[in-house]
Amino acid sequence: MMDYREKPFYLNQEQIAWMENTFENMTFEEKIGQLFCPIVMVEEEEQLRALVEKTHIGGMLFREGPGEEVRQKHEILQSYSKIPLLTASNLESGGDGSAVDGTFYGRQMLVAATGRVERAYQLGKVAGREGAAVGVNWAFAPVVDIDRNYHNPITNVRTFGDDKEQIKAMAGAYIRGAAEEGVVSTLKHFPGDGMDERDQHLLTSVNPLSCQEWDESYGDIYRTLIEGGAMTIMCGHIALPAYEEYYDGKPCRQVIPASLSKNILTHLLREKLGFRGLVVTDSTAMVGFCCGEERRRAVPLAIENGCDMFLFNKNLQEDIRYMTEGLMEGILSQRRLSEAVRRILALKAALDLPKKQKEKRLVPPPEALKVLRCPRHMAWARECADEGVTLVKDTQALLPLSPEKHHRVLLNIMGDFPSNERVREYFAGLLEKEGFAVDVYEKEAAGPERIREVEALRASYDLVLYLGNIESRSNRTVSRLNWTTRSGSGNDMPWFINELPVLFVSLGNPYHLLDVPMIQTYVNGYCNS
Repeated sequence: MMDYREKPFYLNQEQIAWMENTFENMTFEEKIGQLFCPIVMVEEEEQLRALVEKTHIGGMLFREGPGEEVRQKHEILQSYSKIPLLTASNLESGGDGSAVDGTFYGRQMLVAATGRVERAYQLGKVAGREGAAVGVNWAFAPVVDIDRNYHNPITNVRTFGDDKEQIKAMAGAYIRGAAEEGVVSTLKHFPGDGMDERDQHLLTSVNPLSCQEWDESYGDIYRTLIEGGAMTIMCGHIALPAYEEYYDGKPCRQVIPASLSKNILTHLLREKLGFRGLVVTDSTAMVGFCCGEERRRAVPLAIENGCDMFLFNKNLQEDIRYMTEGLMEGILSQRRLSEAVRRILALKAALDLPKKQKEKRLVPPPEALKVLRCPRHMAWARECADEGVTLVKDTQALLPLSPEKHHRVLLNIMGDFPSNERVREYFAGLLEKEGFAVDVYEKEAAGPERIREVEALRASYDLVLYLGNIESRSNRTVSRLNWTTRSGSGNDMPWFINELPVLFVSLGNPYHLLDVPMIQTYVNGYCNS
């Protein structure tokens, strides 16, 4: 029997009494409902009311939007929920993970590049404070994956890098900063992403490390942060064959996502690492989960094998039915249902949600929104960006640029993201303010004919500046450069590095030198904040 007075919940007697009384008075449907944390896309009050009153969900993630809109939706949802809700958000990079008008502090790798743990604390502080302002109490952050495989398209700049000591220190600082604002953090993605070059949104990815290698890397990170008091962990749809074989005592013949594995969730995470907090699946709409087992079995199995909460859905009503049927058929045991629901309630008690509900403080008033992009947070973000920008190489001694030597600039934005226009306007504006003449390369057209002729190119420009705006995004199989090809060599490819100076600045994936090793001056900014 778990002692909720101990780590990680540290509940007092009043909180334990609320948890036990609430559990004992819950209906069967309410207990099943507590297991679910759907993403909420509906907006009308009656739809929101029906969601919580009919399904009894334990938590939710409302899609990001304007701060006041998100705050209002959280207020409506909490007002109709009998048991206070865990309100989640992907606060990896700052307050903008929930409120789009919040502070984009910076990607975790930018923070890591500063080398200052204080910046990770500020990231947690900004994320927690601005998230709390719109009613968020649960951050799906920090990412504690190791950036081992630079081909990985989904971890990349979302990580604190590949140094486990830095990851532990910075993740701990983030957790502390968010906790001071009343927001609990989530370590993700157990048992560890960043080894495979594929995305678990699209398949069950694989962590190929041996047991010893895993223990000395990912295991050490999780053990340290668990001992430090981590309350929640997100389990990925990532296979760990070495530990499957270790616990089964035979070769692993299939790829089993950790989110469905008793070996990984119960034997490794609970028993070996001693984690007693709440485990939530990663999104169960991902192919990495869906291809692990037929869904009618996978839904209850995720809870039976060690998860406590079920994140997102293909269809919420259908998944609730699968969970209910799984309990009736014995796929999900009463013991595991009780354990999971009690952990969910314990987390809510640890966050003082029952007390806040009683005092009508679950969602702050509109005045709290003044922290969104407040001067202090924006100053911290600017300082972090300045400290994190990394000069990777400048073998042609190009820098610093000057409008006298490099007056005519051809600016080429690499990437096809919605942020391209903002990036273009920002950088072109900065350059022009400094006295440069800027010509923006347009990919939609064939491009200026002078680009194809060497002498015309040299006569037209003094510098070509590439901005690599390749963001790490779910469901993208690669985060590489794509060129506009024409006449074999490509119209926008850097074939002209021996004709005039070329500078590449990455605002996303830091590994573009793989594709442009010929460019002699290369800078990493890690994100387009």
